Amino acid sequence: MKTELIEGVVVTVAVALGGVLLGVLWWWLAPHVPLVGDVVDKSWVVYLKDSEGEQAVGVDGTFTLLAVAFGVLSALGVFLLRRRGGVPLVAALALGGLLASFLAWRLGMWFGPTKDVLAHAKAVGKGVTFSAPLKLSAKGALLAWPVAALVVHLGLTALFGPRDPEPVYVQDGAVPKDGYGAPMS
Repeated sequence: MKTELIEGVVVTVAVALGGVLLGVLWWWLAPHVPLVGDVVDKSWVVYLKDSEGEQAVGVDGTFTLLAVAFGVLSALGVFLLRRRGGVPLVAALALGGLLASFLAWRLGMWFGPTKDVLAHAKAVGKGVTFSAPLKLSAKGALLAWPVAALVVHLGLTALFGPRDPEPVYVQDGAVPKDGYGAPMS
């Protein structure tokens, strides 16, 4: 059990650190939401350049798809290294995926454009297009990595994992034994 717990901690940390790569990729690949600043009645206002644009949805979709891909890869990596399941290992995969998603979300927002939209609009000037801050509107996307990792790991374990030995059934009053040869009570 001690070995499984140590392996679980290692898996949690390794998967969580994968969130750094997810955050950088999200920041790099996510579409930019174009904004434009204007002066109305001597005060600055900021508008969406394209009010019917789908870039904001694309930001969430990009994060979700990348997180699913990272979940699949982390589950595959854990399965190839261990070739079996186990509660500590599966819990570590889920916890590491959740931590990685959270880290990626915060890191992507940190790398992205400034959160002070009004100051940014004033800095670039009236009528000039600039990018909105990177934000994740669909917070459920943070569960994409752990759910994908758990589903893939479960599938791989079910298809290719070690099988439990079949119990041995005996006749004529002998004591039945389990698959390991120990008497069943």
